[in-house]
Parts: sequence; structure tokens; C-alpha cells
Amino acid sequence: MDPTERAASLSAQIADENRLGALRKRAKDLGVDHELGLALWSTGVASARRLAILLLDKARCDQELVDGLDRDLKDLSFDERTQLMDWLLANQLAKTAAGRRLMDSWEHSASPLQRRTFWYQQARLRWTGQAPPPNSEHLLAALEARLADEEPEVQWAMNFAAGQIGTFEPEHRARCVALGETTGLYRDEAVSRGCTPNYLPEFIRIQAEKHST
Repeated sequence: MDPTERAASLSAQIADENRLGALRKRAKDLGVDHELGLALWSTGVASARRLAILLLDKARCDQELVDGLDRDLKDLSFDERTQLMDWLLANQLAKTAAGRRLMDSWEHSASPLQRRTFWYQQARLRWTGQAPPPNSEHLLAALEARLADEEPEVQWAMNFAAGQIGTFEPEHRARCVALGETTGLYRDEAVSRGCTPNYLPEFIRIQAEKHST
């Protein structure tokens, strides 16, 4: 059975599958299969695209491939496109040195999703327990210059990166809090019970207290 036929069959089987653990198990059973992954992605089915990302060959996840996936995401809803791009980051790009270098090159990408991925990766590098990279001063200057005017999906990731810097790097905490106060970003956002606000002064206060205990 060729990849297109297999993808159509698989896509029909998992069309309503929302459990990420179940998709991971299926991917483990299938093994790396780049061509099948591309065929699954082409179905346009959300669960099939999540499975597709897991099947891709990490060595072939280059700029050309990402640009193609990016184009396919542009017409999706905010949540759909950002969730799939974050899934690609966590399950492919962050796993290899080449993928990490690719993300590092996206700070000024023409693609909002790729800019978002740059900033989300910078945040991840701080909350995962390792020593923060030595680029926080550069990031803070960029945040102060561009956060207020960015696209919404990029803005969230930039704000989140500022929150991680303020949480894990006390020497930059006051500057990150001031950034939130100046922009007012997410100040009036409704926050569900038990959730952490995105508003930087509150986010940093809560997270810093949590990690100091």
C-alpha cells in the first residue's frame, strides 16, 4: 500500500482521537516513516497531523519542510495552528542540534508562527531546569522594543518568555515586571480558578514564590 492510501486509512481510524498518549503509542508502533508522515499531514485532519509530526524523520526537518507545514497552518484557527506548531517544536525541532539552530534563526522570520516558535523555545530553555542561556539581555531589549506591537500568537510567546526570565533570573525580575506594567498586556484578562495569570507582574510573583519553596 502506498503512503497516500495508508494515510487515508490511518486518518479515518484516528479522526476522533484526541488522546496524545494514544497517538504516541501508534507512532511508536509505526516507527519513523517520513513519507507516511507527509501523506498524513496532507489529509488536513488534526489528529492525523499530530501523528504525522511524530513520524517525520528529524534529519529531514529543514527550513524548506517547515515552511511548507507553516503555509498549511495559516488558514487554521489560532488554537489549531499554535498547538500544531508547538507539537512540532517539542517532538521534532527541539530534539536535534540542527532543529534548535533552525529555531534560533527565527527571531526575525517573516512567519509569525516561526517567530512565536523562537520565543517559545527561549522560554522552554529556562523552565526546563537548566542554566539559562546567556542571551537574556538581548531578549529583554527585543521584548521592550517589539512586544507591544507583535502579532497575537507571537505576543503570547514573547510574554511567556519574559515571564520565564523574570521567574528564573532574579537579576532581571524587576525589568520583566516593569515590561508588563508598561505594556499592560493581559492585565484585564479573565483568569480561571487555579490558573496563573499571563499578566507579567502577577505571573512572575506567583511563579517565583512557587520555585523558591
